[in-house]
Amino acid sequence: MTDKPNYYAVIPANVRYADITPNAKLLYAEITALLQMNGVCFATNKYFAKLYNKNKVTISRWLQELKKNNFISITYTYKEGTKEIANRYIQICNEGINKNATDVLTKMLKNNNTINNNNTTYSNSKRFKKPNIEEVKLYCQERNNNIDAEQFIAFYDSKDWFIGKNKMKDWKKAIITWEKRSNKKQTMSKIDKQLNEYLKGKQYL
Repeated sequence: MTDKPNYYAVIPANVRYADITPNAKLLYAEITALLQMNGVCFATNKYFAKLYNKNKVTISRWLQELKKNNFISITYTYKEGTKEIANRYIQICNEGINKNATDVLTKMLKNNNTINNNNTTYSNSKRFKKPNIEEVKLYCQERNNNIDAEQFIAFYDSKDWFIGKNKMKDWKKAIITWEKRSNKKQTMSKIDKQLNEYLKGKQYL
């Protein structure tokens, strides 16, 4: 596993001795360590899966154990007009947690406020994370375009990942923009070639 940020975690007695799997208890501790000052964890199943070297289905099963036993609550927001999940919010349920454990969690929230969730930062607005060459290559292969991943990375590295005066928010959208420009150039190239052939042929009329 990759290096993890330093932070505190806690497992109160009611969770520690509950009839749930040990890994679900460990996940509970991880959630407490990732709580923001508002008491919400924004980490995704993908993040937890990478952290514990498990698949997302396994992480989902652990979360359901915790939810079923009322140790956590999970809420979602959806993209406008769709059923597609925009954000997920995990909160610790205080029911059954004694005052000492609640006080510990409150102190942890203050200590963990400056710690990044999954080495970037989870906040109300997800921050941009620079892609690596393999991520760009894979995405370009999925879209079946001819964009050079190294050239893409080098270009935006030189601009500190700004688009105009604004910091890039979504590198995949930038790929799509490059893709459209590339297709447009190819189309114009074909038109130019046909025009040149027409003009050459006209000379012999």
